[in-house]
Amino acid sequence: MSDIWGGAGRSTLLPRLNDTYQDFSQMEINVFKEDKDCNVDRVKMPVILQGVQDDIRTLREQIANNKGGTISIQDLESALVKTEEGLQAKTEKVISQYNNQVRTLPNQEANRFDNNVVAIETTWDMRSQKSADPRKISAHFLGRERVRQPQGSRSNALLPKRQAVQMPGPTPGQQTKHMLTLRAVLDPYSNMNRQALNNNFGIQLPLINTKQPHKPAYSKPIIGSTIEPLAVLPKANRVDAQLAPPPISEDDAKKGIMSLIERGLIPPAAQLTLDPSPVRNRIAPLHEPQVKHKPPQTEAVSLLSGVKLDPATMKNDVKKMPAVPPHPKSASSSITETRTPSAKTRATSSSMRQVKTPATLKTYEMPIQPLPDQKEPPPTTPASGDFKQLSHRFAIQNGRTRDSSSEFIAFKQHYCLTWGSIVTMIKHLERMLSSYVVPVAFVNGDRLADLAMEFELERPPSIDDMLTVIINREDVEALIGRPGRRFKGPRGKDLAATRIQSSWKMFRDRSEYLEYRKRKWASGVIAISWIMHVKMSKVKVKLKQSREEHLENFRRRARKLAMSWDRIKQHRRTVIHIPSLGLSQEIRDDINEFGIRQNTQMARLCDIRDPNVDVIFVSPVPLSEETLQYYSKLLGLKSAVDSGVVEDQCDMGEKYKIIVPEAIKSFPAHRMCLSTLLKYSPRTMKRIQHLIKGCDAYVVTGVPHKDDLSVADYLDVPILSPEPEVAHLYSTKSGCKRIFASANVEVPPSEFDVYTIGQLHECLAQLVTENLTVKRWLFKLDDGYDGRGIGYCDIADHLECYQWALKESKRYGEKWSKKWAQEAAYIKIHAEIPDVLAKYARPVHSELYEDWSKFLDAFLSQGGVIEATPPSESITTLTVDMMIEPTGRANVLCVGDQIHAETPFSCWGVSMPQSSVEPDVLNVACKKVSEACKSRGIIGYMSVDFVTFIDPKSNDQILWALDLSLHYSDSLAMFQLMSYVSNGKLDLKTHTFNVPPPKQEQKKRRRRLAGQEDEQPPNTSRYAVMSTQLLHTNLAVVHYSVFFQMCRAHGIGYDIKEKQGTVFTLLDSFNREHLGMLTIGDNLPGALATFARNMSVIHQEISAPNMQGETNFKLAIKDIESILGTTVENAEDNEG
Repeated sequence: MSDIWGGAGRSTLLPRLNDTYQDFSQMEINVFKEDKDCNVDRVKMPVILQGVQDDIRTLREQIANNKGGTISIQDLESALVKTEEGLQAKTEKVISQYNNQVRTLPNQEANRFDNNVVAIETTWDMRSQKSADPRKISAHFLGRERVRQPQGSRSNALLPKRQAVQMPGPTPGQQTKHMLTLRAVLDPYSNMNRQALNNNFGIQLPLINTKQPHKPAYSKPIIGSTIEPLAVLPKANRVDAQLAPPPISEDDAKKGIMSLIERGLIPPAAQLTLDPSPVRNRIAPLHEPQVKHKPPQTEAVSLLSGVKLDPATMKNDVKKMPAVPPHPKSASSSITETRTPSAKTRATSSSMRQVKTPATLKTYEMPIQPLPDQKEPPPTTPASGDFKQLSHRFAIQNGRTRDSSSEFIAFKQHYCLTWGSIVTMIKHLERMLSSYVVPVAFVNGDRLADLAMEFELERPPSIDDMLTVIINREDVEALIGRPGRRFKGPRGKDLAATRIQSSWKMFRDRSEYLEYRKRKWASGVIAISWIMHVKMSKVKVKLKQSREEHLENFRRRARKLAMSWDRIKQHRRTVIHIPSLGLSQEIRDDINEFGIRQNTQMARLCDIRDPNVDVIFVSPVPLSEETLQYYSKLLGLKSAVDSGVVEDQCDMGEKYKIIVPEAIKSFPAHRMCLSTLLKYSPRTMKRIQHLIKGCDAYVVTGVPHKDDLSVADYLDVPILSPEPEVAHLYSTKSGCKRIFASANVEVPPSEFDVYTIGQLHECLAQLVTENLTVKRWLFKLDDGYDGRGIGYCDIADHLECYQWALKESKRYGEKWSKKWAQEAAYIKIHAEIPDVLAKYARPVHSELYEDWSKFLDAFLSQGGVIEATPPSESITTLTVDMMIEPTGRANVLCVGDQIHAETPFSCWGVSMPQSSVEPDVLNVACKKVSEACKSRGIIGYMSVDFVTFIDPKSNDQILWALDLSLHYSDSLAMFQLMSYVSNGKLDLKTHTFNVPPPKQEQKKRRRRLAGQEDEQPPNTSRYAVMSTQLLHTNLAVVHYSVFFQMCRAHGIGYDIKEKQGTVFTLLDSFNREHLGMLTIGDNLPGALATFARNMSVIHQEISAPNMQGETNFKLAIKDIESILGTTVENAEDNEG
């Protein structure tokens, strides 16, 4: 800064000096106005201020004289330094003097209780310990004194002035404030230390600002929990309760016993003992019966013990009204009363009283004299400070107060200052007692005064409030509570008429309102229903349009697939396997562990056997890492199987992908088919779309569902299956009968599309009449799946006319097929059919249908088929899996004989290839069925069930077509696994499965000696027994690694070189109760025996005598043994 200032600095300096001077002057004036008694030197302060003002004026004149010139900075600095020193010294002195003055509050005790004491505000000087002169009474103070005059006083004269009383020493508030200030000064760490030193001693301590840690401008938010989790019971202890519990750390113990129990560290059933115990036992005193205390009587009962209220007597003779009884001596404890919420103010004001003097006590606090006929209790020592006085009581007779009695006059004189509010309360009491015709009521005057104070400025008192001041409350309350009592008063008729009118109006208005509410509710329901109907209609229209678009796109892509199928088969392609069971919701709800049931076709992964095929398998259940590693090793055997060398294995992970939809976790309890779950899994759909981008791909589903079209439309790929509606139509029991009828193949005697009970009886009677040799008849639901909707009845064994009908058929001979010959037998059989069905018909699955009536309801609701069982004890069921290509070419993929376990109507396993029917006969029947399906636009995978038996009449082998399923079957998936691990092929002409012969080292040819036999060529024929329905609940306790070690120990495995052995398919990664097994051998009996032995070994290893578990192994072994017996008999017959 330069020593010379110009005009700019001159224009800003003088205003600032003037403002400083004016601010300080105003501060001094305010300080002196606040307290004119402060001991400040009033002479020095104006002198300093006058000097400062003279210096400023001198500087202003110099600046004015030297316009455009310069002034010296030294003069300004000297003036400023002189001013700051003087102002700083006097400011500190003034502020210190002002802070040391303390104002006292008025003495509340004197103001409340002493009529001769006037509360005076004084100022106490802490340094001189002297009080200043009392301030003079102002006009406001005089006005306040006038307000204190009683209402009854007409003169405007002031009350006698109270004498000023000054309490010696500082007040309690000053002492408390002084102590807090000293504590803050002595404690350097206190938050008030710096402020207290500055306010009281003028010491300005430096302000030390703590440096805040630098925070990044853009900090990432903390995601997740910010506290450490508490320790919980380990998983091993939760699984096995016999393990020793883990030790409890000191930190966990501090959380409390309830926390330890909730976290499982302490067992819930543990017996806890607290040491030391929080409950202590002590001997209870027992009192003698003679000294047992009696319950104290209430004040009302004690006062009115000698008074009797008789309205009839008192109405006639009012002069005989008894006087108010003498006052009994009040007990040590007051009567408990029920007060209104406004009584809180009274309790608060009364609780503020600390000391009671005889002058301030009310009359009802005095002791009351007892009744003459009562004996005085022994004298007791009263509690200190407990003064009891007489209370005021008076009577209200016939609704009027006895104001001439001495009690009432004394009561009026005592409460003369608040008599206005008491009179109002008395009027309320008189009005109430007069309305209810109460002859006499005794009123407690002191309680009445308290009640008047409570309701002086509030709402009028209620009847319950007024009853609290009546001494004979019980009698008065009994009179008031009588029905119709209020209508006996002076205005009783008017009140009754008003009551009747109001009740009738209330009833009329209430009825109208209820009717209005009912109509309004009905209109609301109708409106909401209509809105929902409109919205649902719009949604249905949109869904219908969406379904039609999906179906049209499906047909367009199907035509495109048919045109390019030959090219796709020869080039690299991706097959998306979705093993979905698009059954109806009722069937899905009845299938236990529906997700595992959809996952039985894991062997579809073996389609990578074709080098041009990549597989994307959508799994309906989550798979563990152990399961994924197993399939990786199993599929890696491809090169080893081709070469016959075990060490020659490869990694096939690039040719297949296993994907699990994320919607499985979102819908754990909804039994949705896999296609629906995939539809609601956008991330999985995008991943599949990314995997198939730029290559030919198509979808292979399970049971077709309408959501398959939505998935295919999103992925823009064709589906190798018929339309869902077409597949559902011809997969029913009635639909497949139409296919077989058009194919002209033999079927069992049957009737389909049965929907009524009359049609059921008529069709069954006609079938029984035409086929008297059939003993058992089956009833199949149209939507039945895997033999679940089947019932049966042995009609021939329970018909009374059955023998007569046989004789009639023999009598007519060949003419029995004519309707006129069967008419008499049909009438009798039809009459007996209803009773026979009601008594002897049974459902196959009793867990689904409890009895025949439940099954019959389901049968008639969805329709069904009546079908005959083969009239033979030895029957064999076959399964043929075929594929109709988009071009219309039909191929037979595999054939096998069924193995039954739980029921003879559901397929548990298959032995391949079949050996029950001549191949030519079976091939012809399959070709006819495929042609019939192709004519109806059916493409894709299908399976046909046949049954074969020996006719007892002609001794010929009969082949009946039973069922048609238009979906990818479990047997086909297991056949793909068989082909993958054996590298074999099925010969469709001979129905044999052949594998390549093992590679042998070239040996030198030697001359064969005479009589020496030629070396037999190796057996390349293979038979397999497979099943995906193995169930054993004890498998859950064994991990897969332990399971395979157990199998290896018992010789259960697969020989790659010989292409024989056992291979498993893992279906359930977590419960591990379900399993698939494939056994390959060089002959059928050997394969069956190996399969049965494997199940027996597994059952023995994982079961104990007391833990057999739930399993179907035993039933399957039993059926395999019967098949082995039949095979041996057939072999002996062939040899013979």
